[in-house]
Amino acid sequence: MGRVEGKVAIVTGGASGIGRSTCQTLAREGASVMIADIDDAAANKSTNTIGDGAIPFHLDVTKEEHWQQAVTYCLDQFKRLDIVVNCAGIGVSGDFEETDLSEWNNMIAVNLTGVMLGCKHGIKGMKAGNTGGSIINLSSLGGLIGAPDVVGYCATKGGVTLLTKSVALYCAQHKLNIRCNSVHPTYVDSEMLDPIAEMFGSREAMITAMATEVPIGRIAIPQDIANAILFLSSDESAMITGSPLIVDGGQAAGVMGKHSGP
Repeated sequence: MGRVEGKVAIVTGGASGIGRSTCQTLAREGASVMIADIDDAAANKSTNTIGDGAIPFHLDVTKEEHWQQAVTYCLDQFKRLDIVVNCAGIGVSGDFEETDLSEWNNMIAVNLTGVMLGCKHGIKGMKAGNTGGSIINLSSLGGLIGAPDVVGYCATKGGVTLLTKSVALYCAQHKLNIRCNSVHPTYVDSEMLDPIAEMFGSREAMITAMATEVPIGRIAIPQDIANAILFLSSDESAMITGSPLIVDGGQAAGVMGKHSGP
């Protein structure tokens, strides 16, 4: 038996990076997966890679009608919804004083409003299927601590952190048997890093530089994060809700170095 055998999942951003690894991991452990993404070609490719038990769905996470359609289609196809993974996200770096308002608003729409809509309609779908379930929201290390060059990104991911806690309490208060947790990765070697690689001269130089900030000496790969999501999706985490699961190689623990004693 797989760790999520018989369960049904919707994964946003499921066609690339963490989302793609999550879809593959959940499917490998027995779940049926809706690969929800705005990139239809990539979603179809991921679906074909997984094979039976995976279906693609065009989803713009910022549009409520898309969420309504996604949940309805999922229930029509699988008769239940057990897991929602809100993976879709974007990031913009730069000088805070030069922040473009349209970029700011778009980041809020995707990273925060999109997650809110995923929680809202995920709950409705889980109630309709009468199965209970687990919602996993992708926040970030930047949802726990700030960073001067990604102010907007940190603001949205911080919002996801407290949205998650509040949704968890809402579900508990209403006795819905639905858990909600957040996952907080460090740097992840995925397509999301592509836009900033040129700042370092090459992707390899970027990864080497980023690894120096991580105590265990490397940045994450998508599978590291997918493993955490699998745990929170499974019944193994039945007593965990409203919690941040930090997957950062020790980065949030503090600063390493030689310090003199008191």
